Amino acid sequence: MRTLVKVFAALADETRIRILKVLWERDCCVCEVMQSLDISQSRASRNLSILENAGFVSSSREGLWMVYSINKQGNDCAVSLLQILNSYMEEEEIIKLDKERLKGATRIGCGALKK
Repeated sequence: MRTLVKVFAALADETRIRILKVLWERDCCVCEVMQSLDISQSRASRNLSILENAGFVSSSREGLWMVYSINKQGNDCAVSLLQILNSYMEEEEIIKLDKERLKGATRIGCGALKK
């Protein structure tokens, strides 16, 4: 029961749904999620953590970055809901805008922040 509650609680937020839709397009680090959704680093990280804890997202280290991807081997409930979610909301303007911004999103290294 606890897993089910965690899964549905994770989906009860627009930002987390938008993150999942972006991650369906490609794996992303926090900075790419930030750029795609036009949100702060802390907001992106917090929501990615909630999604990972619920089984929707997995992460792996690639050099400087933690890269997040859709967890297609997660718990059965999360996997089933991900499949449903992927087929919805393609015509939502905010989803289209997020995907458009994703095209220009890049991984930002420590040196890029010091200008």
